[in-house]
Amino acid sequence: MMEPTKGRITCSLAFAVLVAAIGSLQYGYNIGVINAPEKIIRSFYNDTYIHRYGKPISVSLLTSLWSLSVAIFSVGGMFGSLCVGYFANRFGRRNAMMLVNVAAVVGGAFMALSKLAWSMEMLIIGRFIIGVYSGLCTGLVPMYIGELAPTAYRGALGTLHQLAIVVGILVAQIFGLEFILGSATLWPLLLGITVILSAIQCALLPFCPESPRYLLIVKKEYERAETILRKVRGTQDVASDIEEMKEEGLRMTQEKPVSFIELFRSRQYRQPLIIAIVLQLSQQLSGINAVFYYSTSIFEGAGVAQPVYATIGAGVVNTVFTVVSLLIVERAGRRTLHLTGLGGMAVFALIMTIALALKDHAIGWSYVSIIAIFGFVAMFEIGPGPIPWFIVAELFSQGPRPAAMAISGCSNWTANFLVGMLFPYAADGCGPYVFLIFMGLLIVFFIYTFFKVPETKGRTFEEIAQNFQRTKGMEPGIKSNNVELTGVKVPEGEME
Repeated sequence: MMEPTKGRITCSLAFAVLVAAIGSLQYGYNIGVINAPEKIIRSFYNDTYIHRYGKPISVSLLTSLWSLSVAIFSVGGMFGSLCVGYFANRFGRRNAMMLVNVAAVVGGAFMALSKLAWSMEMLIIGRFIIGVYSGLCTGLVPMYIGELAPTAYRGALGTLHQLAIVVGILVAQIFGLEFILGSATLWPLLLGITVILSAIQCALLPFCPESPRYLLIVKKEYERAETILRKVRGTQDVASDIEEMKEEGLRMTQEKPVSFIELFRSRQYRQPLIIAIVLQLSQQLSGINAVFYYSTSIFEGAGVAQPVYATIGAGVVNTVFTVVSLLIVERAGRRTLHLTGLGGMAVFALIMTIALALKDHAIGWSYVSIIAIFGFVAMFEIGPGPIPWFIVAELFSQGPRPAAMAISGCSNWTANFLVGMLFPYAADGCGPYVFLIFMGLLIVFFIYTFFKVPETKGRTFEEIAQNFQRTKGMEPGIKSNNVELTGVKVPEGEME
């Protein structure tokens, strides 16, 4: 097979990737936006209850409503992620991103108007709808960027999805400060900013190209795909890219359409699908969203005087180390960074547990807990944060990719929901030892990644898919054609 064109970061490519990443920014913003105004929104729920029934809301009902407000976002994400394949293939990657902004506008409007309408239900429904939008974005954005980017830059550009998420979280944390938008008067505007972001993205997306891989393989629009490739690659010679896409398209014609069930039943797809699901679970069950959703209350419990600023500090660390991952991912490799992140998070989870357990014995342990949380967040952004989003798109060819992205995305959102809903109860039951649960899970994911996850750095989609085909029916970890699948090379003569 011809070597793919290396290409370069052209203005057209950079513009398209940045516009697409606005969807990721929205996702991150809506993760972080609910954190800072927690007490104000709880007070709004109580005031609404008094307005309706003439008496204060019970503590248990208020806790349940707040947990639902946090977790319903993830339920919407589950639904949205399962629709990724339909939207991506029915409307195209770019047009689908435009269409789903309708959900962002509706969800944002519901949340922004909830106080005016004295309606807890509008806020919760708005969180669900914006979750549906975010679930669609977590599949569409990495897919679009991955299919548009040259092979040599696919990892770095794919990391921009996670960078936009963490920037969104940081912006939400800053805007959530009481003297900006996190006040009892302005919090509906804080939740409704998502409408403005959607308007910006919808205005810019028509100037972005459609995925050439989608146009050539799915729509059979060869000339249009070639024209877009020349523009985004910055070269007239795109014959190697076109040839690689045609080979992938030819292989698709030899396969019947791939459904969700067939992804699990087919031995060809089962191994990469399990890897994709486990990688997504490793991201959410690492405990990171427990920090994102409840960081302010965690810092309060640790005795930090100004917990909201410590939370913003975690957001800054989050952003800085995502940039670090972006800069080194093409050199270090996906698998190496993921292992580094998982191992580092396990160490900092242990330190965090010790600090939280001893915080009442000496004030210094409160500062240790801050450092541990910052380290935990930094290690997350080195690997488990960005890697699962785009490596899933790399593990599958064009045919099964949308369905695989939908399934892996749904597993991510399901785990997200479980953490958001159950962490407050786990924290009450386990006290300072709650992060030992996440430490145990991180160790399990580290072991799985070490033995099962392949390195995809520098390989085309077709090469990666063919590697799984060659190893079909072989023991996990065995190599084919001297290609490394788990970090150790085995000559052909030594294979069974």
